[in-house]
Amino acid sequence: MGFLKTKGEIYKAVEDVDVGPNSNQFYLTANVKAPRMAGFLVKVFAWLLETPIFGSTMLYFLKRNNLIHKLVTFAELQESPLYVPLHYYEGGKEEENQSGTSPREQVRQALECMVAPIKDLKSFSRWSILDYSTAYNSKVITPTKVMERFLSAVEQSCTPSMQMSFFINFDAHDILTQAAQSTQRYQQGEALSVLDGVPIGIKDEIDCMPYPTTGGTKWMHKVRQCKDDAECVKRLRLCGAILVGKTNMHELGAGTSGINPHHGTTRNPYNIGRIAGGSSSGSAAVVAAGLCPAAIGVDGGGSVRMPAALCGVVGLKPSFGRVSHSGVLPLNWTVGMVGILAGTVEDALLVYAAISGPNSSHHSQTALPKLYFPLLKSPRPMPNIRLAKYGEWFNDCNEEIRVCCSRALEKLRDNYGWETIQVTIPELEVMRLAHYVTIGSECSTSIGPELEKMNKDEVGWDARVAVSVYGSFSSQEYLNAQRIRNRQLQFHKRIFSMADVIVTPTTGVTAYNIGNDTRHTGELDYINGAALVRYQIAGNFLGLPAITVPVGYDKSHLPIGLQFIGKPWDESLLIHIAFSMQALCISQHKKPEVFWDLLAS
Repeated sequence: MGFLKTKGEIYKAVEDVDVGPNSNQFYLTANVKAPRMAGFLVKVFAWLLETPIFGSTMLYFLKRNNLIHKLVTFAELQESPLYVPLHYYEGGKEEENQSGTSPREQVRQALECMVAPIKDLKSFSRWSILDYSTAYNSKVITPTKVMERFLSAVEQSCTPSMQMSFFINFDAHDILTQAAQSTQRYQQGEALSVLDGVPIGIKDEIDCMPYPTTGGTKWMHKVRQCKDDAECVKRLRLCGAILVGKTNMHELGAGTSGINPHHGTTRNPYNIGRIAGGSSSGSAAVVAAGLCPAAIGVDGGGSVRMPAALCGVVGLKPSFGRVSHSGVLPLNWTVGMVGILAGTVEDALLVYAAISGPNSSHHSQTALPKLYFPLLKSPRPMPNIRLAKYGEWFNDCNEEIRVCCSRALEKLRDNYGWETIQVTIPELEVMRLAHYVTIGSECSTSIGPELEKMNKDEVGWDARVAVSVYGSFSSQEYLNAQRIRNRQLQFHKRIFSMADVIVTPTTGVTAYNIGNDTRHTGELDYINGAALVRYQIAGNFLGLPAITVPVGYDKSHLPIGLQFIGKPWDESLLIHIAFSMQALCISQHKKPEVFWDLLAS
């Protein structure tokens, strides 16, 4: 279709682009041109896209109308491609505890950086990992008793009146066996770590015995056998954590809502008529509902941070390479990273300490920088913290989120004296599209051969649409996307020369309604999807660490998150900043509609 070829954008040299507050760079909002579709409309759209000639024509015009052709495909760039966002370590200013080598030692050292939080009996708070450990050590309750309550709660969550769809798979016998072993260790005074006996959910994108790994599909476990734990799961087992099953997720991670036509739609504990977010929907919801103080997810395009924000919990995505990807479904090699969802920043730190490190079964080809832990003894004000804020981007959300997140920044200024500096981050919509081309191309390459062999009826309708789009990307588009990755990394390095972190709302909207027409087909809602991923992309595309912290609620009592994006390998500072933010907001936390108290006396 050369006669219809779109003229590509001609990009200036990076050094000629101003990233200061008075830059003349135009902020381009997401140019999403697609109506919401569900039910029969999704089926028709999928059928059309899968038609050889007509489908190719539709995909061509879809990419053209949504500016992929202009901004990515036919763009003229000076940068060379950057294929993997693994950063060279340039050293840091941290003076906190340096890590040990084993997961247990790392957890012990992280624990030494903390003190037991004082419970405010007047406000809502979730039980922390330290609360579980303290209860077990003091013989107030046993892991076995807690797991019996857990199983009762999960059974209740599956009743017709709730249909929370937290898990794709869980095994009561395996859970109680782990609990009995943990109970015995506590009785003998031989607990493995503070994580011993603590329930932790695992996203069904990560291998965890004895379960199959489905990736939210009906078919993945049939073509790929789970034969061993993923590396992050092995590390949690070494610390004594009770792995309570495989949490629900958006099929193939190819969506932001968590609506899954095969395994049910994970519902938001703050309002069961609303989405939990995706794709790590189950992991966020089990933490919000009190079933686990922490859970593991995978973040390929905000898939940990989005649901964490929508469900009112903490979501941490470490730097690319910090946590081994061994045993994780290879849906996206260069943008997906194992992350943590937790009730508090302290719990996120403890699980981060447990799972961080290279694959234990072989020597990593790349030496990782040393692991440091922040001192969380108190939210002591760290001097001279500078928060980079791009005003037009920050404000590109609904009004309630904008006001709430702006007030959170005012709290940081008033209580700690931290400075918010105005910057311009160029070409953010270009980066979103380049990330979409990258994650789509990698997913299509990974699972395409298997999909060609199977009956399409095995795949959900919304996932079929996603797979069709993913398979349409060309080598030219993928290469230009990697050139844009290089370009964006240079922009962000310049921003980080002026500030310690970048601050944004976590999402552009709060949790929206689950439509009655989505149960069997899923849905295509690209407008809400673009609003949910608006602030997520740099963390994945550029391999940067990022964390979201709950800072308030909208008028419907739905949670709002604030995100901090850090420099590569600077998780220590990032976690401390998040902890300081949490200290100013935690007394205002609200109890979800759906919540279980597993440590109740």
